[in-house]
Amino acid sequence: MIALTLAELAGAVAGELADVPDPGVRVTGPVEFDSRAVVPGGMFVALRGERADGHAFASAAVAAGAIAVLASRPVGVPAVVVPDPLAALGRLARAVVDRLDLTVVGVTGSSGKTSTKDLLAQLLGRLGSTIAPPGTFNNELGHPYTVLKAGTDTRFLVLEYSARGIGHIDYLCGVAPPRIAVVLNVGVAHLGEFGSVEAIAKAKAELVKALPAATEGGVAILNADDPRVSAMAGHTTARVVRYGEAPDADIRAVNVRLDERGRPAYHLVTPAGEVPVQLSLCGAHQVSNSLAAAAVALECGMSLPELACALGQLHLISERRMDVFDTPDGFTVIDDSYNANPGSMAVALRALAAIGQNRRRWAVLGYMAELGSYERSGHAEVGRLAARLGVDRLVVVEPQAAAIVDGAREESDWRGEAVQVADQEAALGVLREGLRPGDVVLVKGSRYRTWQVADQLRGEARP
Repeated sequence: MIALTLAELAGAVAGELADVPDPGVRVTGPVEFDSRAVVPGGMFVALRGERADGHAFASAAVAAGAIAVLASRPVGVPAVVVPDPLAALGRLARAVVDRLDLTVVGVTGSSGKTSTKDLLAQLLGRLGSTIAPPGTFNNELGHPYTVLKAGTDTRFLVLEYSARGIGHIDYLCGVAPPRIAVVLNVGVAHLGEFGSVEAIAKAKAELVKALPAATEGGVAILNADDPRVSAMAGHTTARVVRYGEAPDADIRAVNVRLDERGRPAYHLVTPAGEVPVQLSLCGAHQVSNSLAAAAVALECGMSLPELACALGQLHLISERRMDVFDTPDGFTVIDDSYNANPGSMAVALRALAAIGQNRRRWAVLGYMAELGSYERSGHAEVGRLAARLGVDRLVVVEPQAAAIVDGAREESDWRGEAVQVADQEAALGVLREGLRPGDVVLVKGSRYRTWQVADQLRGEARP
């Protein structure tokens, strides 16, 4: 974070100083909400959680070197007191953004946000100092926390804008107003919270509505292959750049093909020229993600030859996302276990089909959360797709996901086998009994639902 005096900080968040001997002392280190991560010169944010109240750790944080605590009450050590520390964290982040000369790039979508954010961070990092969140720090806590990592040398700030309701992205845009907005897709993730796909599209459109006009440098990067996303051009006065495989896309992939490991290659067509691209990432969906990242990189000044080289060197950063590895026992694992929704399940199953050609294909699939009234039909559709794609062995984890089995069995032409097991240990038992050298295994589910399976398979792959 940029250096601020406690007086300046209190002014930025509309707070009051308490137990502060010198309002002119400066916060020069990072802002942390975990007292164990505090370093000398930093600041500690005291948040109330389900299990603990951060105010109880205020003294320890100051003893560890924190200059002060952002708190909701006096805590006996130097503090900036505000009604709501979390809201104040957002105001502080906005104050920092307003003091810096950088480009904020925002990414939203029902799926693919974290992967695309990681690709963007790698590409823009070639052009200048770039800050991006670790993993999925994309809500009202992780968003300002990431912003406050920016400093005077930061040129690009890449952020995910997540939402579980109307107005959430609008709030995050108030914390860090984007100049470039990327909208990936509109799907049924979090349908239980939103109630309809139309509401999800409305929420995602908040990102492009927050952009400055084209005359002020605003750019909307929209997926030409998703009609709901492409239509968001009507919600902004920013310049619109469309990407995808559609013929009218400005940044377009043609002649897409996958190798035996599911790694895409394509010909990249842009207004600046054309170049061949070979990705080292797995999955056909990475074509779209890489096109979105390429569109941003071109807008930020990367040359086309440099872009082609950089795209070929992109790699995984966030864990449990289409991580493909081989085990000593001769089978291949696709660890995509971080999270799941119907759209990302479809993407992962298609990757399994591509990698597993002429090999026996297993899918270990867990429950998909937050689908609301779409829960049963969403799981059943995943099962039907698995069967249509020729999955040979389908292992469904936990009773809540049983409709995946039902969906697969509805496909009368399917010749595979499906089993529903009680938990991850039971799923591992099925795998241990049935896996053979040459098999390919996809592991996927909502957070924690299949992590143990992936970790056990990965452990077998390590010396």
